[in-house]
Amino acid sequence: MSEHIEGAILYLDSGCTESFQFAGGFPILLDLGVRAVCSLENLCSLDVVINWNANSDPATKIVVITSRLLSDAHRYILRCLSTHQCVQRFTVYTSISEIVHSAYPDSPLGPDAFREYESLLLQDYEELIKKRGTKSGLSKDYDFQENTNFEDEGWSHLTSSEEEVPHLGAASSAKIFSGDDEYMEDAGQKLVVSVHHFPMIFCPLSPRVFVLPSEGSVAEACLSIEHEDSISLGLPPISSGVPPDGDDVPPGALLTAHFLYHLAAKMDLKTEIYSLGDLSKTVGKIMTDMSSLYDVGRRKRSAGLLLIDRTLDLLTPCCHGDSLVDRMFSSLPRRERTTSYSHMKGSQTQVKLGPSILERASLNVQIPLAKILRGDSETNNSSLLERIEAFLAGWDDSSSAPQSINLVNLCNKAQDEKSTPSEVQLLNGSLVSTETFRGTPYMEAIFDRRTKDGALLVRKWLQETLRRENIAINVKTRPGFATKSELKPMIETLAKSQSSSLRNKGIIQLAAAVLVALDESHCARWDALTSAEKILSASAGDTSQSLAAQISDLIHKSTLSASSGQKSKTEPLQTLLSFQDALFLMIVGYILAGENFPTSGLGGPFSWEEEHFLKEAVLDAILENASASKLKFLHGLTEELEANFNRKKLEETKETSPDTLEIDDFDDDQWGKWGDEEEDDDDKNRKEKQYGDMQLRLELRDRVDSLFKYLHKLSSLKRRNAPLREGTFYLESNLGGDPDSNKGLLYKILRSVLSKNDVPGLEYHSSTVGRLFKSGFGRFGLGQAKPSLADQNVILVFIVGGINGTEVREAWEAISESGRPDLELIVGGTTLLTPDNMFDLLMGKYSCL
Repeated sequence: MSEHIEGAILYLDSGCTESFQFAGGFPILLDLGVRAVCSLENLCSLDVVINWNANSDPATKIVVITSRLLSDAHRYILRCLSTHQCVQRFTVYTSISEIVHSAYPDSPLGPDAFREYESLLLQDYEELIKKRGTKSGLSKDYDFQENTNFEDEGWSHLTSSEEEVPHLGAASSAKIFSGDDEYMEDAGQKLVVSVHHFPMIFCPLSPRVFVLPSEGSVAEACLSIEHEDSISLGLPPISSGVPPDGDDVPPGALLTAHFLYHLAAKMDLKTEIYSLGDLSKTVGKIMTDMSSLYDVGRRKRSAGLLLIDRTLDLLTPCCHGDSLVDRMFSSLPRRERTTSYSHMKGSQTQVKLGPSILERASLNVQIPLAKILRGDSETNNSSLLERIEAFLAGWDDSSSAPQSINLVNLCNKAQDEKSTPSEVQLLNGSLVSTETFRGTPYMEAIFDRRTKDGALLVRKWLQETLRRENIAINVKTRPGFATKSELKPMIETLAKSQSSSLRNKGIIQLAAAVLVALDESHCARWDALTSAEKILSASAGDTSQSLAAQISDLIHKSTLSASSGQKSKTEPLQTLLSFQDALFLMIVGYILAGENFPTSGLGGPFSWEEEHFLKEAVLDAILENASASKLKFLHGLTEELEANFNRKKLEETKETSPDTLEIDDFDDDQWGKWGDEEEDDDDKNRKEKQYGDMQLRLELRDRVDSLFKYLHKLSSLKRRNAPLREGTFYLESNLGGDPDSNKGLLYKILRSVLSKNDVPGLEYHSSTVGRLFKSGFGRFGLGQAKPSLADQNVILVFIVGGINGTEVREAWEAISESGRPDLELIVGGTTLLTPDNMFDLLMGKYSCL
């Protein structure tokens, strides 16, 4: 694509921006001659003159790269095309293939999707030009945003000031607004629009780990359609042994299959596909059907592709494992989504299938460098930040009148912490630094380490960087431990000068991320949840009564913590765990109970008495926590629960207040009520209050019952998932020994595969040639032997639904323990999952609760 982007203004949507950032593609784009790289969603009319100077002409080539379906990105593409009036060649690259555009349920394009879109885009563009031309003859103050109606909803909120373009552009471009029909026809004829497929849109977290862009169509597509086997729209359904077929295939399966097929083709790999789970079988079948004799017959490097459903192992991403990567992604704030595409889908589709897309958490974390570098004391290191604040305050004309501003006063004002804007960080870093080649090896090494070892490795890198920069620093370090007091002075010293800060940006940002992850506020909560999960795991190995008692105790402690305002600091679990944390731990407890006590109760793993006490504890916790009303299963009761909580709080303050007896109690107006009249009013109010409380509790009981039915579904994963039902005990017996019992499913599968043991439920998808041998030449004794995944030198594992740092580290451990140093393992997934992301999927708006 280099010939298309040379000399062009390049527009990337949010998913492509995320992908190019992780891949380090921006310097390459500029080396290939790109004039400028702009945001597609945040397009501005000033983009027209972004690269103009006295020695260059306006850009006539525009290139758009999108990670979405063309129908989803159409309004932004059309807006981009209409902004640049001098454009002669307009090229669109999409990561979604032409076959998917024609097969996708919500896509209006047919078999020849790219050609159809080219003509539709030209047609809409010509209509837009004609509408502008006629309106410009009627009124000079024509507002494009109000008078242009597009089929896609949500256009009105896009800021647009295209009416300024003729004043900024060349003289020829202004003719479009003059109402000259002949010129408008010429403009439409001179414009050349082309659409191409660009499949390499993914986010490599390291050379061996990748996920899909959070705001791309593949990651946002639903992986499950609501039915009895569905857990969440963002997770595959329970593998009952009958893969979905026909209209029941979720859109995420189609998009994932085509992405993996084209990824393997670009990597020049001949993949032998293996799948575990119903949705993974569907993905493997789609990929196999796409293969042809030409693809199989070419000389390509052979590789094994292992597809696994996330639903087969929900415990690993739910638990707070010992992974520095998981801690960093859970502790650091994420970049807000650029925009929402959910409103662009048809209302009938939403009624039939639920939400059409999933809003994944952004992969682009924001490291608060300003807070870390400023520190608690005001030093000279913060002078640069103060000047930036002063400049921004003077530039912001919305808060002050356009007049001369004293920068000295602004600097003095910036030093006041109360006046510093807390919402906007002046200096934000990114976990993956594309400005330095050292950023990628850093992340690759961090994925292999536990929290303690990873922090020690970062400290070692900081010391080596300081030594390379010839900077001496007196910091006392302890062998075997890396603390905040050791890392922070090193970071501040490296960032003291601008040259050193720019040269070592990668390690500075990574060390700052580790610093945030090791902060007491994040570390204490993570450790408390980890210890609680260990207690639940130990109780699950005992009896169901012990496990139910532990879950009930956690819920009671969260309730006590909320009612006491978290004033007690004697017990860490009592002060740190909220009701949402306790509810999440209850999910973990039910999954553990389903694995250890599958036949304890009729509908769930616990007996009726044990579950009754759990329901009462949850009911009381909901009434004591105002924040609990935001959960999905309590939708519709938010106002009632908040009013009940506020009324209880008001009554408690009245009872505890010693000055309740005031002069108002002896007011003359109070003497008008005597005897039976006052008693009747009190009885009436008391009865109404009791009736309201009873009605609320009855409604809550119904909601809590639905919650526990959902928990029963989660506890039945081992019994209802066919691969787990057939092979879990077999995998555990082959591994042998207790140390591996707490490992995730990916570790167990890789250990069994590399030991050349059969994995129950693992299906091999024959290629086109394999099917030909099997059906045709097989009768003559020329059958093709089933290849083994262990014989491959390259294994690509893709978990449909997402991955987390803990199981990636365990996958490397499985490879190292297998004695195969020559084996290349690449791990990919739909997204990077943290425990908070799992809670949103299981209890949020995309849950099938």
